[in-house]
Amino acid sequence: MNTVKSNLVTDKPVKYEQCVYWARMRFEEYFNNNIQQLLYNFPVDMITSNGTPFWSGPKRAPKAIPFDPENPLHLEFVLAAANLRAFNFGLHAEKNAEVVKKIAAGINLPPFAPKKVKISVDEKEEKDKQEAKDEDEEDMAKRILTELPAPSKLAGFKVEAIDFEKDDDTNYHMDFITATANLRATNYSIPVADKHKIKGIAGKIIPAMVTTTALICGLVCIELLKIIQNKKLEELKNGFVNLALPFFGFSEPLQPQKTKIREDWSWTLWDRFDVEGDITLQEFLDYFKNKHKLEVTMVSCGVSMIYSFFMSKDKLTERLPKKLSEVVALVSKQALPEKKNYLTFEICVNRLEDDEEVDVPFVRYQFKK
Repeated sequence: MNTVKSNLVTDKPVKYEQCVYWARMRFEEYFNNNIQQLLYNFPVDMITSNGTPFWSGPKRAPKAIPFDPENPLHLEFVLAAANLRAFNFGLHAEKNAEVVKKIAAGINLPPFAPKKVKISVDEKEEKDKQEAKDEDEEDMAKRILTELPAPSKLAGFKVEAIDFEKDDDTNYHMDFITATANLRATNYSIPVADKHKIKGIAGKIIPAMVTTTALICGLVCIELLKIIQNKKLEELKNGFVNLALPFFGFSEPLQPQKTKIREDWSWTLWDRFDVEGDITLQEFLDYFKNKHKLEVTMVSCGVSMIYSFFMSKDKLTERLPKKLSEVVALVSKQALPEKKNYLTFEICVNRLEDDEEVDVPFVRYQFKK
């Protein structure tokens, strides 16, 4: 099993087995212990002061779920939760469910022991209890701070946050949400749902009318055929439809705004410069000077300034002979992704003939094929 340095509280390595252990603890906490505690405080046969059953009407009595490694739903939760935890610590995910099943089955957790909780009967008692709880949390925070290792012991340690992405079937995000939702549904005897339905709920996906989608696709394809056939602008159409009314309206599209560089050279937002080949920064500047009669005064890539005419002589001496891809990696202080084969540059330029600054489109720089 893979490991990574530190577990945030001590400087000992984190192993994948610990991720599984953490997932098993979360299973017990969410779907077993918390439910048993709730039923301890409010038993299934509890009668209210009005003489009616507490668990009645909209309040459905839950049931605790003991962990069973042979249950596919239980194993799905532990597998997904452990792999998400592993991602936090930079560990590789374990895709073999049998491996996780074997680890989870060998974990012995202490049996549930109910906590005696006193229910507040008035606002003053609830306020006093909350103040006492706040004091306990302050003591807990101080204790945790004293247990944290010195920064020097965590050198090179990194924790990754997880950004939810529903459309990647390999990242275990939707697997975790599906398993969690279905386990909670099982707690309350609610029918479970498949991954596809839960993805629609979690991603707030609103189904489109099939007929409307088909109509729009058809109209788009007609306009694409016109473009391929080099039809005139007045023969292209914008379409506005509402099948509920029904309403169908068409209008001629407006021409894009043009920006003039010279009398015989204008561009629109659909235009760009295409530069191919991993050339040096100096060759990049010479390309615009020789081919387009433009002097490049500044080059930026994202938030990084690659070149400027007022840059120090030392930086210019260092950057001009380097490949542009190397300069971008140098300035941004991070390697370019292996699968990336082009960069987008914004440039400021002056016309050579009158040294006048003009606006130009962006540059798509393809440094590898």
